[in-house]
Amino acid sequence: MVIKKAIVKKIATSIWIAIGIGAIVLLVAAIKRKDAQHCSGMSITIEGVNNNFFVDKKDIANAIAFVVGGSVTGKAMSAFDLKKLEIALQKDVWVKTSQLFFDNNNKLVVKVIEREPVARVFTTAGTTFYIDSSLAMLPLSEKFSARLPVFTGFPSDKAVLSPQDSALLKDILTVSMAIQKDSFNMAMIDQVDITSQRIFEMVPKIGNTIIVFGDATDVAAKFYKLQLFYKEVMVKTGWNKYSEINVQYNGQVVAKRKGAEDKSIDSLRTLQLMQAIAENTERLSNDSLHMITADNENNTTNADLVQQSIQRDDEPGGRATDKPAPSIVSVTKPAAVTKPLVALMPKLASVGVKKPVVAKPAGTVARPKPAVVKPAIRPIVKPKAVLPKPVAKPQVKNPGNEY
Repeated sequence: MVIKKAIVKKIATSIWIAIGIGAIVLLVAAIKRKDAQHCSGMSITIEGVNNNFFVDKKDIANAIAFVVGGSVTGKAMSAFDLKKLEIALQKDVWVKTSQLFFDNNNKLVVKVIEREPVARVFTTAGTTFYIDSSLAMLPLSEKFSARLPVFTGFPSDKAVLSPQDSALLKDILTVSMAIQKDSFNMAMIDQVDITSQRIFEMVPKIGNTIIVFGDATDVAAKFYKLQLFYKEVMVKTGWNKYSEINVQYNGQVVAKRKGAEDKSIDSLRTLQLMQAIAENTERLSNDSLHMITADNENNTTNADLVQQSIQRDDEPGGRATDKPAPSIVSVTKPAAVTKPLVALMPKLASVGVKKPVVAKPAGTVARPKPAVVKPAIRPIVKPKAVLPKPVAKPQVKNPGNEY
């Protein structure tokens, strides 16, 4: 019995060894046959959340052809290094993962998952980029422009961000995903500004109200309060009644009305402008007074001649031919002084600045007041040419009538 068991055990062991050797032979033969076969073609599949296709099939085919050195069709399957091809495809910034294998028909199957941008960010330096769900910073693409929430005022455009900027970028991702989750938010929010305090302020597409959103905590609750305020209040009061809507406080919405606040700011600005005008007007008036005084000191007009001319015209019964015609004196008018001073008088009165008193030059003779009617000073005009009075011929007496 013992001998029979030993013989059976040896036979079974021999059978298992033969089966293993046969399997190995078949596997080697299959591998050799597989290597001897040729690629029949290539199938490319690109997957994404919304199929934006920032990378297309042509780009994938060109990258594979560059690695294998030409077309894949008809090339021996043993010539393909699938791992190397996967690494080459993932060098494209828009390729998140890639997978390559041959199917039963000897066709090369390429499956690519592209990166999906979730927000467009503008930095304070003026550069712009996309970010995806893994916070990778992606460049703009010439193939496609995604319709995404826009964030402005990001403080850095460096490839390696500081911990504070990385946290802010994560908050951008959180807010952007919340906006895209609701069609109402996507239709209402035009852009999101990042302030110097690293909080978010949203600009709506309708109206000119600023939405103070705060940080990225309790995003869902904040958007719920904002939607409730728009549906219950804004539809009744109008889109431009409030200058600011603040939803960053817990359990409440704080809205600032336009009116008293803006009017006070405008009034303060008006007072500042009036004060500046008054100071400028006072300075101009002082300059005008100085110019008039200096001109009077250098004036060579003889006031006695003017006074004599006035008195001669006012004498009762006086005739212009009784006395020789006085010399015509031209009174010089200060240049560019009288007109600015007259123009400034309304402004001086409106700001409460006293009119300047022009000092009379020394040696001026006061004009006497007329006894009955105050004579009007006539403007000095150019005298007309005085023709000489014809002299009467002397009469010749008749000598016969002489006595």
